[in-house]
Amino acid sequence: MSLLKEPDFGTPARAGEATVEITVDGIGVAVAPGTSVLRAAKDAGIDVPKLCATDSLEAFGSCRLCVVEIDGARGTPASCTTPVAPGMVVRTQTGKLGKLRRGVMELYISDHPLDCLTCSANGDCELQDMAGVTGLREVRYGSGVDAGANHMDLLKDTSNPYFEFDPAKCILCSRCVRACDEVQGTLALTIEGRGFGSAVSPGGTDFLSSDCVSCGACVQACPTATLQEKSVVELGMPTRSVVTTCAYCGVGCSFKAELRGDELVRMVPHKDGGANEGHSCVKGRFAFGYASHPDRVLAPRVRDSIADEWREVSWEEAITHTAQRLRAIQAEHGTGSIGAITSSRCTNEEVYVVQKMVRAAFGNNNVDTCARVCHSPTGYGLSQTFGTSAGTQDFASVADADVIMVIGSNPTDAHPVFGSRMKKRLRQGAQLIVVDPRHIDLVRSPHIEAAHHLALNPGTNVAIVNAMAHVVVTEGLVDRAFVDARCEDVPEWEAFIADPVHAPEAVEEITGVPAADVRAAARLYATAGNAAIYYGLGVTEHSQGSTMVMGMANLAMATGNIGRSGVGINPLRGQNNVQGSCDMGSFPHELPGYRHVSDGSVREVYNELWGVDLLDEPGLRIPNMFDSALDGSFRALFVQGEDIAQSDPNTGHVHAALAALDLVVVQDLFVNETAKFAHVLLPGTSFLEKDGTFTNAERRINRVRPVMPARTGKQEWQIVCEIAQAMGYPMHYDSSAQIMDEIALTTPTFAGVSFAHLDAVGSVQWPCTEQLPGGTPIMHVDGFVRGKGRFMVTPYVPTRERSTRRFPLILTTGRILSQYNVGAQTRRTANVTWHPEDVLELHPHDAEVRGVTDGDRVELSSRVGTTSLRARISDRMPVGVCYTTFHHPVSGANVVTTDNSDWATNCPEYKVTAVQVTPSTAPRAAASAHERTTVGAAGA
Repeated sequence: MSLLKEPDFGTPARAGEATVEITVDGIGVAVAPGTSVLRAAKDAGIDVPKLCATDSLEAFGSCRLCVVEIDGARGTPASCTTPVAPGMVVRTQTGKLGKLRRGVMELYISDHPLDCLTCSANGDCELQDMAGVTGLREVRYGSGVDAGANHMDLLKDTSNPYFEFDPAKCILCSRCVRACDEVQGTLALTIEGRGFGSAVSPGGTDFLSSDCVSCGACVQACPTATLQEKSVVELGMPTRSVVTTCAYCGVGCSFKAELRGDELVRMVPHKDGGANEGHSCVKGRFAFGYASHPDRVLAPRVRDSIADEWREVSWEEAITHTAQRLRAIQAEHGTGSIGAITSSRCTNEEVYVVQKMVRAAFGNNNVDTCARVCHSPTGYGLSQTFGTSAGTQDFASVADADVIMVIGSNPTDAHPVFGSRMKKRLRQGAQLIVVDPRHIDLVRSPHIEAAHHLALNPGTNVAIVNAMAHVVVTEGLVDRAFVDARCEDVPEWEAFIADPVHAPEAVEEITGVPAADVRAAARLYATAGNAAIYYGLGVTEHSQGSTMVMGMANLAMATGNIGRSGVGINPLRGQNNVQGSCDMGSFPHELPGYRHVSDGSVREVYNELWGVDLLDEPGLRIPNMFDSALDGSFRALFVQGEDIAQSDPNTGHVHAALAALDLVVVQDLFVNETAKFAHVLLPGTSFLEKDGTFTNAERRINRVRPVMPARTGKQEWQIVCEIAQAMGYPMHYDSSAQIMDEIALTTPTFAGVSFAHLDAVGSVQWPCTEQLPGGTPIMHVDGFVRGKGRFMVTPYVPTRERSTRRFPLILTTGRILSQYNVGAQTRRTANVTWHPEDVLELHPHDAEVRGVTDGDRVELSSRVGTTSLRARISDRMPVGVCYTTFHHPVSGANVVTTDNSDWATNCPEYKVTAVQVTPSTAPRAAASAHERTTVGAAGA
């Protein structure tokens, strides 16, 4: 349980030691230089009335309620805009100040509806509170519709699906405008007009049609009911709250789930959230309705054949049936004939018990994770170069970056809360390099313009990073002191990278990027005081994903951009617990903590604790499972919270493999595409029902607390334990906290983690040990985890996927702000307002030569399959490149993606698919699953 309303200190905190001493109403207080008088008073326990001030925004000084008297100063200055000075003596409560404040409040109330008792914000309205604080008892100027010119008859804007805007209640404090500017960075709101005609405006249109991205910052900042969640209007003000963690992207935002009784009213970003610091995006803030959607599966279901109808059964029958079938399949086909896939959307504790079930109850290492299809090259590449499989910085580090290089990532859409943090730093003066085939928003948006946009051809990442490193080495830009002291294998790498074959001029034809632009970008990165790299799936989902990660690590080491704030190599993880699912030992070759199964000393820890003899040979990866299913040696699969039938590449191949299995067990919230191939469907829990932890992209371990009891009657980890027990292996925990205790006991980087510790400190970033109880915000400060950083030779090897006369275009994929992954959650919310279907972005030239106009339905074909989408003509991609998202199963984007993959990790090459686009010959949405499989086989 947390405070429903957190303290507001009026203005942001200032960094530094508390060296300035002042006196406020006779109370002494010491604060940091630059602190406002308003905040100093709050630190002294004194509340000064305010309306336009809030501690998430810089001081504005418009409401005139926070006026104070200062000895030796003229007039009554606003305390929010007045910085402290040594020896200052401040008075906040005098007769003069009381009269001034009541006068200000009279003016506000005279042009405000007097409907407090029926207002949706009753009890949570700062205007109402301040009327009481200032002692206002009457309004001399009259009020209401008969009191002269006013704004009472202005109409509400209800266009946004999640909140309404009532200008009749607006007090023009500008908090919403400032929040959109300072916190979100979209600048969608403004104050239009002057004097009495001034009004908040979303760009002269309604909120839905404007540039507003529905992050909710304006709603949260509003001190009245002018901007209000529709859920609050409908359900009433919440009465209690629980702090938990968002279950969408890898930013890992902390939220207060605010309830009225047992009903969730709204999600409010938590000011003390380490990852988000009180900000949010449209998904985390508003798109939680899927948890109570009627599509939720709440009881177990079984069937003998996927052609049969489901029948609901008890938990006991479902678990017994599952265990008996798994054992029978092993008895007939061997111990290695079954396996499991863990989920990046489940908690660390839920993932841990699945890999334990596989290793201890199944008796093999056939466990893999959906993280393989997004960020496995990150783990491999960073472990080879730095010695650890994770990013180097905390998110706050970006505030110290002088140059930011974004590679293969679209933070404003895929990681919007971090994207806002990045935009804030860019508006303060940091320079930006974007390496992406597509013209993403960061290339040019309000008050932001990239210094360089390297619009490379898809699949040529390694050639670009090698060319940049070539410039660094041949132009004498290497940080020699850093490299000599902290790195190894330097001469070999320098000899390799200095070869003229890597020069920007030599690779210009390969990458499509002018050599001069590559040289300029390399110099900018190398000569920055602090340069940071942030990257996403546009780096990892390639045949050379691992090579590219090592190439970026080489570049960072060569320029000394590792081991301090403002630098580093930072993967922006796609799903909420991608990092955690990898940490927990979800790979067939690694136990928790990234320790290889061949390490006898590590196996012995688990052998003794679990009472088994673990295998020392890696098990099957997901692609191996599919291939083995088709050849008959792999017969049963447990799928935890993943829709592999939609998310994995070459859909036809995946569907054929799933159809060939004797037993598919799916644990999920809904009947997803994979569940259509399942024989057992075990209902899962939403994040609102989970008790555990997520680990975000910055290695931050956050508590996930249950807002409501599990609607299914069981936690997911309990179900897994009961299956293991029914198979004959004793596996029991009393709570998820006990599972984390076992993780901490056996995994060195988690040694200091416990629910009690997280509840006390909020969150920590691993490694968290007895020596580092506060965690490790920045890695490799004094040395690399592996000892010395290792330079790796990174030859550019062109992808096998090439455009041809038959398939002349290259398709690349990505995400959009309003939707998440395969869309199972967001498609069951009002977020479909912004993105009702996946579309194919096509360059005007490519559209014209094919006779395609905007809005036409087109056929998208590759070597493995065909689907149908609606075309959107756009110049955001270069000629010859098209782009789509993959949030809607009906569009089936992965019908056309191939099974090409990263050489080291089998991460699929989603980002490079040779395709052809033609006008559709039939008015259909997309091929059916059966049709896709047939087309895939025929087109292979």
